[in-house]
Amino acid sequence: MAASARSWPTAAGILGGFAYLLVGWCGLVVPALIRSIEATHHQSDAEFGVYYLVFGLTYAAGSFGGGLVTERVGRRPVLVFAAGLLAAGLVALAVVSSWGVFLLASVPAGLGVGVLDGGANGLFLDVFRSSRARALNLLHLCFSLGALSAPLVIGLLVEAGFPWQGVLAVTGLVVLGLGALLLVVEMPDGRRGSGDSVRAPGPRGPGSGRSRIPWSLGLVCVAIACYIASEVGVTDWLVRFLEPAPLSLATTALALYWAGMAVGRLGSAHVADRFDHVRFATTAAVAMSVALAGAILVPSVQVSIGLFALAGLAAGPVAPMLMVVGGDRYPDRPAAVGGYLTTAAVVGTIGFPTLMGFLSVTVGLTAAMLGTVALGLASAGALMLVGRARGDLPVIAGG
Repeated sequence: MAASARSWPTAAGILGGFAYLLVGWCGLVVPALIRSIEATHHQSDAEFGVYYLVFGLTYAAGSFGGGLVTERVGRRPVLVFAAGLLAAGLVALAVVSSWGVFLLASVPAGLGVGVLDGGANGLFLDVFRSSRARALNLLHLCFSLGALSAPLVIGLLVEAGFPWQGVLAVTGLVVLGLGALLLVVEMPDGRRGSGDSVRAPGPRGPGSGRSRIPWSLGLVCVAIACYIASEVGVTDWLVRFLEPAPLSLATTALALYWAGMAVGRLGSAHVADRFDHVRFATTAAVAMSVALAGAILVPSVQVSIGLFALAGLAAGPVAPMLMVVGGDRYPDRPAAVGGYLTTAAVVGTIGFPTLMGFLSVTVGLTAAMLGTVALGLASAGALMLVGRARGDLPVIAGG
């Protein structure tokens, strides 16, 4: 289906934003329901950590494979299939009665949301090449809106007596509607070498025209893996960390954390292109880590919630700016770069957030939460190395 390049930013941009809003919601829906799911299936924090492990592994597989398959068969069939897979997984999570089958149902859910995550980032890298910092911050703002609304809405629904299974089932139906829209909305094809790719004016970045990704992008992968491990560690366990507080207050704290991210991304969308992208992201990662340390260690619940919101504000620009940095360094394969960086991000979700469940029942959740601070600082350190990188030694073969 042909489309003019000028028609893509409006149609594909709106659909990509809606898809990423659903990705944000789906990433928070199970963490927001953790108390209800643990009670229904009679699972501990350590056992629930296994769910995060399975979901994270399949999320990574989806994001990595989705980008490469898109380069070969096109963006539309890949994204439509991903939406159907995610919808099926969510409905299955809602209806199964066995914990083992619940874990099995997380496989299609993880695969589907992983492909949509990497696919949305690749779509925006492809369409908005001349204003990536603004576009990616706005895209990740949509993720934040989905993520912050999930705990707020879900907390109110569950406390009002709405079954947690219904939340998952309705979410699956909405994702199915997304798949229908993906069938008809115009978008760049995404295949490698396709004439649909939008070329930005101006100089080409390092690695342009090659079939390999420059080694500095490997450092960006490390940075985004550490950052996302920190972000997801806070997201997955914040409601449990604030367990002495009522559920509505704990879910509100999680929503405020993501509201801070939304504000941070909205603000950086207007200013980030005026600064060096690497330095901007590094400063944000350090500020996030400092705020997180205060939120975890302060004895007052109210002050802690405020500091978590501040940490979210500082964290907001980090993930989109890391995508921008990757796109800057390898501009001619947006689908692959989106897939690689999303995979690295999901790798960050696999290990530490899962480990936090086991740490919670051994050394305590406070100690586990402090690990998110260390990971934030590690992300900043990797970004500092990216800023100093000058070589183009390959670290990832380009398929």
